[in-house]
Amino acid sequence: MITLPATATESKKYFQAPAQSGDGIYSLLRRYGLDNYSCNFECFYELNKLDRNEHLIAGRKYFLPILIYSFNGRTIRSSIEIDDWEMAVRIQKYNEQMLVSELREKSFTKDRILWVPYHELNCPDELLAVTEAEGGERDEDGKTIEGGNRRFPIFGEAYAHTPLSSTKLRGQVFYVVSGHGGPDPGAMVNRKGSMLCEDEYAYDVALRLCRNLIAHGATAYMITRDYDDGIRSGASLGCDYDEVLWGDIKMVRQLKARLFQRSNAINALYEKHKKQGVAQQKLLIIHVDSRSKGEQIDLFFYHKIKDNDSRKLALQLHDTMKKKYRKHRSSGKYHGSVTARDLHMLRETSPTAVYIELGNIRNGFDQQRIILESNRQALANWLYEGLIK
Repeated sequence: MITLPATATESKKYFQAPAQSGDGIYSLLRRYGLDNYSCNFECFYELNKLDRNEHLIAGRKYFLPILIYSFNGRTIRSSIEIDDWEMAVRIQKYNEQMLVSELREKSFTKDRILWVPYHELNCPDELLAVTEAEGGERDEDGKTIEGGNRRFPIFGEAYAHTPLSSTKLRGQVFYVVSGHGGPDPGAMVNRKGSMLCEDEYAYDVALRLCRNLIAHGATAYMITRDYDDGIRSGASLGCDYDEVLWGDIKMVRQLKARLFQRSNAINALYEKHKKQGVAQQKLLIIHVDSRSKGEQIDLFFYHKIKDNDSRKLALQLHDTMKKKYRKHRSSGKYHGSVTARDLHMLRETSPTAVYIELGNIRNGFDQQRIILESNRQALANWLYEGLIK
């Protein structure tokens, strides 16, 4: 429970700032470096008597979760009566960054006004995981470098630089999960002397999709992560067992526990963004199917049982794939499907979710869909197009 003065105007302890045209609560707090703590959002709602997702009025001033203290000219610690030296350093850097960003007119050492983010005094241990997708390059303190070069190392050296192509997906959050990984490579198939591991090809398509989302302004989390691989070229993607989950969580061997590791990580991030007022959050679970090598299949999509939003998203992606295959496949035929399934990653996760099977890794024709780099990129591009319809 957040305790605030009866009215912020009576206490005169909170900084006020005007909303700019197009601002939502998330973008306003982000401008002032306050978006990584859910308690800042709770404080903002209570200070301004606002409901979640409520629109801001351009030009109107709102109280921000920034406490105002008088700087005594000696130290930050003595000014706000704390003993934590590291906290004092963070507060100093925060004020300096606000000055560099021209959100402050003068240094706190000159005007003797010290800005103290609400979270520093009220929830210092609540730092929420920050996705590489949120705004590009970051400094050693995890703060966004304005004008940074938008490098995302998870994509590998050749693809790390990801320019902002558009803002079509700004304000939306995506969770991209490739199947298996870590101790479980999924199905393994020998093709002309090379071993194909299911998890490696699902991961490569997932990375390419995630990069597309980031390029168009989305916040996108790669839940399954391999820091050595990145987006890879060629047909043979070597198998390994070093994948981890978001937060550098080592995957356990037991299947049920491993699935809960994933769903728990996603749900924690979902709740963080829900508290921030993010309304659109989607989960894409990407697998490569494994069945009889004689059975050729097209992409198929599973959705949550009795979940209209999940079903609608699955149909949307399926419809896009059908149109693309009719255009690019010589026969013009497409046999993908959309089905409700009671799968853990659909049932136990909070975002609107779709489970995607890219093809049958044991079928020679379907293998072409994943071993050709151009096809993996096409799959990622078409899935992206389905998401923005």
